[in-house]
Amino acid sequence: MSNYLENNKPRGLTPVQWLICVMAAIGFAFDIYELLMLPLILKPALAELGGKAADGSLMLAPGSPGYVAWARTLFFLPAIVGGIFGLFGGYLTDLLGRRRVLTWSILLYAVSAAASGFVTDIYQLLFFRCLVFIGVCVEFVAAVAWLAELFDDVKQRERVLGYTQAFSSIGGLLVGSAFLIIASISLQLPAIHGGHEAWRYMLISGVIPALPLILIRPFLPESPKWVKKKTAGQLKRPSILQLFGPGLARTTIITTICYAASYGMAFGAIQQLAQILPAHAYVKQATAEAVTKVVSASPAPVPPGKLKAIEGKIRDESVAAVTIWQEVGGLTGRLILAMLAVQIVSRRKLLRIFQIPALICVPLIFWWISESLDDPSSMQMLKVLIFVAGLLVVGQFSFWGNYIPRVFPLHLRGTGESFAANIGGRIIGTAAAWITLTFSAATPPNAGKIAFVGAVVAGVYCLVGFICAFLLPEPSELNLED
Repeated sequence: MSNYLENNKPRGLTPVQWLICVMAAIGFAFDIYELLMLPLILKPALAELGGKAADGSLMLAPGSPGYVAWARTLFFLPAIVGGIFGLFGGYLTDLLGRRRVLTWSILLYAVSAAASGFVTDIYQLLFFRCLVFIGVCVEFVAAVAWLAELFDDVKQRERVLGYTQAFSSIGGLLVGSAFLIIASISLQLPAIHGGHEAWRYMLISGVIPALPLILIRPFLPESPKWVKKKTAGQLKRPSILQLFGPGLARTTIITTICYAASYGMAFGAIQQLAQILPAHAYVKQATAEAVTKVVSASPAPVPPGKLKAIEGKIRDESVAAVTIWQEVGGLTGRLILAMLAVQIVSRRKLLRIFQIPALICVPLIFWWISESLDDPSSMQMLKVLIFVAGLLVVGQFSFWGNYIPRVFPLHLRGTGESFAANIGGRIIGTAAAWITLTFSAATPPNAGKIAFVGAVVAGVYCLVGFICAFLLPEPSELNLED
């Protein structure tokens, strides 16, 4: 196995290379699966864990100050914790090796995700979501560095990075589909703390990536380039300060800002759909029809709890259906990026193919949503537009996985990737969700306002990224061992 990469000609992948790509693809898929899960489970989770007042009303009713505060906390605090510890994880990736850190990071977020399904209060949920984010933030960095160092042929490396990252959008499809399925069968699943809340089963499903890991782990080798340097005693010790030294400061700063811009569009606007869609006239109409059908068919009064479950089921199914359109768009964008990455030499030009239409389309799409919530017939057009938004925004995510390994030296690759992805993407980028929720807070909740503020936030983030991209360094064609 030690010489399984000796042949540099891109004649197809060896069995071991396939194993590594499969493991990385599973990790990428469940990274996004976990990140996209929160908007889907936020409302029902806060409703249950927040408790009820003496008059029976929800303590954390949507739109209330307490709800907004906790929503912002669950969106942003895990991202901060994940970004900080993820940066340390990138350092460990350079210090201890890619394989070891990748393995333990996947186990961390899988086990933490499963445990979060059994929480009994909001603080426990926050704790486990922080652990999930730590695992996700570290895993992405380790996987990208590992894959980039497996292939000497530039085109083969670009294809592998592009197509394995496309599985991130498969994770988005999985989370939408899983939520749709779980919402429809939750009443038949084993009770947890006496209830059958779909959000708990969704959180538990995060344990899935740990299962193939247990079987594949013994067959995974370390990055040959990292091992070569380590064995020869030539591996320099990583340092975060080196990222801001001569020759790297501009790369670090501009890449971090541009990475944040890509994430800001997603979290400031697209990821707020779960807060917006329940107010759509189509969803309200479908909910009313389902409740009326059950009430009219029942010979006895229907318990309020059952009616609430029916309403939640229709709402969850509607949100999941739109999420699937979004993720199909994202998958399409990632596949387009994977194909173009081999054909277009200039990385700036490649990024602008997505940035320029996103700068125009994404703000307009969410402004349109803010104006069309009262029209039931607008749901089909909404799905198409969300497909477009997903294509333009999520396609940019794959760009960074292809770009970053080529602009940081081997001994700083994990650290540099981690700084851009975690400080830029996970902290500055996901802060867009906090901004949107803060400036759209209203009692009662105003979905149109959320959509409008999301349009503004996404537009600002995209404009900043577009401007900074003019300063984005073009990577050299140096061997990735340098």
